[in-house]
Amino acid sequence: MTELARVGLFADLTGETLTKLADRMDRREVASGTVLIREGEPGDRFFVLLSGIAGVTQTALGERRILRAGEFFGEVALAMHVPRTATVTAMTPCVVASCDETAFEELVRPLFADDG
Repeated sequence: MTELARVGLFADLTGETLTKLADRMDRREVASGTVLIREGEPGDRFFVLLSGIAGVTQTALGERRILRAGEFFGEVALAMHVPRTATVTAMTPCVVASCDETAFEELVRPLFADDG
């Protein structure tokens, strides 16, 4: 929960909601070079990068951006019910937390409601 509390997206969550989210997220360590999500595949999880650096690539556009601790990914496929729009690969050893679509819909998606 302490790691999630440092993520900007979750800054406005109450302690109770943050605890619920932490209870429903899986935390795992991954080696450098691990593909976390692959463009074109179905999206069934939302991810937060807790430590490390990951790269985002798209087949048509190549390298897109670098993700650092505190950033998130995987929300587009879940929110829009489309295949993954990019591939995210660990560039260093990383720690990620992820939740399934049900937890995303209940606890995370409302955080995007004000984004237009």
